[in-house]
Amino acid sequence: MKNDDAYTTQLQAGLGLIQETNVLIDFWDPELPAKDFYQRVLEEGVLPNISARRLRNIVAECFSSRYLKGNPAPAVYIKQLKETFSFAELKQIYFIYTCRANQILADFVRDIYWDRYQSGSGYIANHYATEFINDAMVEGKTSKRWSDGTVKRVSAYLMGACGDYGLLSPPSRSERQILPYRLESKVAVFIAHDIHFQGISDNALLQHEDWRLFGLEAADIREEFKRMSLQGHLIFQSAARINNISWNYTGMQEVVDALT
Repeated sequence: MKNDDAYTTQLQAGLGLIQETNVLIDFWDPELPAKDFYQRVLEEGVLPNISARRLRNIVAECFSSRYLKGNPAPAVYIKQLKETFSFAELKQIYFIYTCRANQILADFVRDIYWDRYQSGSGYIANHYATEFINDAMVEGKTSKRWSDGTVKRVSAYLMGACGDYGLLSPPSRSERQILPYRLESKVAVFIAHDIHFQGISDNALLQHEDWRLFGLEAADIREEFKRMSLQGHLIFQSAARINNISWNYTGMQEVVDALT
């Protein structure tokens, strides 16, 4: 039986790829079928000095899997957000979708990065990523057992992706410094509505695993919703562990229009 949540080595095709994603988002045309996007990028020389094989990996395994899945594709909204969002805000949007497309990265951030952060540690050593993967294989989270070489490479990919998105410092020999990381308020609004319009109930939304990518716990999430309420994006009422949300927007396009 196929495990859709199985860990993969897909991060090897590219880590954060932030600059490349910026270029591809600008070039991407919603009217162009996803299957034809690679060929158009190749023909137009959008990312020069990259081999055709490498370009295919970037477009097919990274960009398409992160930003072109769904109807409408996330790229529709990201293209508009990119016009006004700051670099920090946009990078967090990329981070969310990269984690959604790579379960192994999402779990590493939630279970290792934030555990180290909240314990007061100032760094994450490379061996934490290796141990995380070895434990995952024992728990059956990979479709097959990876070789030692693959474990070492994927460990580096996990640390590198966290570095690209601003969670960790540039690499040193054996460890990286944990950097301060806080969810941007506009990104919080985007996440809340994106989850809501997936049909998730309000109670489940407040416990959604996406919030943990930013180290948020129940009290933190309620504070985020109170801020959104004050900003007029929604109406949030919380008392005696009962949370009520009234949504002001009827779809994600309205949300994006409000944010931009």
